[in-house]
Amino acid sequence: MITNYGQPLSNALERMKKALFRPFDIIKWINIGFTAFLAQLPGCNGGGGGGGRNSGFKVDDFDWDKFYSFPVTALDWLTSHPLWFALIITGVILLVVIATIMTWLNSRGKFMFLYNVVNNRDDVVKPWNEYRKQGNSLFWWQFIYGLIVLVVFVLFIFYCFQTFKNIHEGLIPEITKFGFIAGMVVILFGFILITAYISLFLNDFVVPVMYKHQLPATKAWSKFLALAVQNMGSFFIYGFFIFALKIAVAIAVIFAAVLTCCIGLLLIMIPFVGAVVLLPVSYTFRAFSIEYFAMFGEDFNLLNEKSEIA
Repeated sequence: MITNYGQPLSNALERMKKALFRPFDIIKWINIGFTAFLAQLPGCNGGGGGGGRNSGFKVDDFDWDKFYSFPVTALDWLTSHPLWFALIITGVILLVVIATIMTWLNSRGKFMFLYNVVNNRDDVVKPWNEYRKQGNSLFWWQFIYGLIVLVVFVLFIFYCFQTFKNIHEGLIPEITKFGFIAGMVVILFGFILITAYISLFLNDFVVPVMYKHQLPATKAWSKFLALAVQNMGSFFIYGFFIFALKIAVAIAVIFAAVLTCCIGLLLIMIPFVGAVVLLPVSYTFRAFSIEYFAMFGEDFNLLNEKSEIA
């Protein structure tokens, strides 16, 4: 079991400093930052949360009957307002089209960014064209996988809604309420954990396998899973190590935002600008994954003499 994460991280930091600071070249930063921006597009799933004031709201004051009858009420309202129904359907279709385009750009961008990190380059056009076939294969895999995740999540939300409705109506015995709620929490946690690991493995290992061996996504997954089964502990700990690193980075970003009176935070909130500003971070994470993956043998080594750290 390979659990040496310190050396790959040290190599990744050295690779990042060599590429971005020795010497510093703003044009190179912008070019690589653009490929990093494309590679991170579907990750821009920003969720917001509005702060709230204590307005004296009490749970007992809430009309739960209206809440649980909302789906039927909403459907009746939509059928009686066809114009609004058409506008909502159009909006949903537009969102699907935008999400599809972003996924397609992201799929190609992952190979562009990986190419530049592996080869210490800042090319845009060459990797865009060279990895078109792999990018399209990755797009279809991500598209189908995204649909499956969406369907499973919607079904889970429906299950939770129906369960809480049954609890509210007294259809579930008091003694089993906790079991149902605990089950939903466990399912949600498992869903989040599984999808997080799939996304991590796809980006950090499956894409490099596709890149090195010129394989489609499904065959690359098969090749990676054959390795992962034999080294399950290593890759499982890898996920927690990445999670810890991202927490550390988030803390550092918040600290930097405070020091700059939130000016830095405003900059990184602008998608492309943020990708350029945070390029040392994304570059290090990308380099770390390939440095770690190379430890499993030549079949998973993307590094070459030209790209080795001096």
